[in-house]
Amino acid sequence: MNPADLLSAMKRTVEQLAAFNEIAKALTSTLELKEVLNLVMQKVSDLLQPRNWSLILLDENTGKLSFEVAVGEGAEALKNLQILPGEGIAGTVYSTGRARLVDDVGGDPAFAPRFDQASAFRTRSILAVPLIARGRVLGVIELVNGPRDPPFSQDDLTTLTAIADYAAIAIENARNFRRVQELTITDEHTGCYNARHLRAQLDHEVRRSQRFHHPLSLVFLDLDHFKAVNDTHGHLVGSALLKEVGELLIASTRQLDLVFRYGGDEFALLLVETAPEGAMTIATRIRDAFRARRFMQSHGLEIRLTASLGVATFPDHARSATDLVRAADFAMYAAKAQGRNEVCLAERLSSDPSVTPPTR
Repeated sequence: MNPADLLSAMKRTVEQLAAFNEIAKALTSTLELKEVLNLVMQKVSDLLQPRNWSLILLDENTGKLSFEVAVGEGAEALKNLQILPGEGIAGTVYSTGRARLVDDVGGDPAFAPRFDQASAFRTRSILAVPLIARGRVLGVIELVNGPRDPPFSQDDLTTLTAIADYAAIAIENARNFRRVQELTITDEHTGCYNARHLRAQLDHEVRRSQRFHHPLSLVFLDLDHFKAVNDTHGHLVGSALLKEVGELLIASTRQLDLVFRYGGDEFALLLVETAPEGAMTIATRIRDAFRARRFMQSHGLEIRLTASLGVATFPDHARSATDLVRAADFAMYAAKAQGRNEVCLAERLSSDPSVTPPTR
């Protein structure tokens, strides 16, 4: 090797070592999955300079691969697409757990042209490596069209494999952290969020409502005569029924809304950017869904169950998060007093700030 090539190789090695050090520091500085993914791809871009690049992860719900990060020409079109394991070069790398370096995709039978068709981009070369943690393939890092001729080298493959090793560990750690977080804020019986998380989210959303002058509604829901279900069918059926109730409530709300099990047979719904009229519409729809539903059919039963709902909105019915809970709770008890199986709206606040909402 002549001195110029040796100097160039040494410089590249120093750059790689510095980059690996930066990656290691960066990836241990956060457990937020999105931040981890963006950090990985930024370092890939700095070191290898591909035209386009993607970080593709397995969606455990669908069993397909999704473009979690896609950067470059036509990348936006890829974010809505999914890859079957074994499909295309990325799908093959995922299925086999082995990296691929393809200088010319035109001569590779594994290449899937539908992604070029969707993005209006022409792929010529690909470098793809698997993300492997604890012997399990999590996804693939794929680089498209390198900056040189030939576009990618064995050195690039070595570099990307090293980055993928760091990234896989970081992704696994971030996912585990997220699972632990979910356990601390989720009610294990129903799959809804728990009361602790309601208090945290309510404080946050009330502050946001004050800042942006958007309404925020809270619905309190109490199951009517739920004790009779436990007395008649036992607590195991009662617990299974609560899970069905949670599923019904989640299915009856928008994606941006949050459903909580407040305690016992009480639930709460946090409806962001929702005025009293909209909240009443949602609450009435839920009441009607209870009226029409026959619960526990999968257990050979047909249990009829109704609910009483109270609706309150910030700032119409409350001046604080605590007052909003009190107002929704009071409205729910008003629905109970009307004979149950009803929806009631909280009383609008007086214009006099010294007048506080009623308590029960």
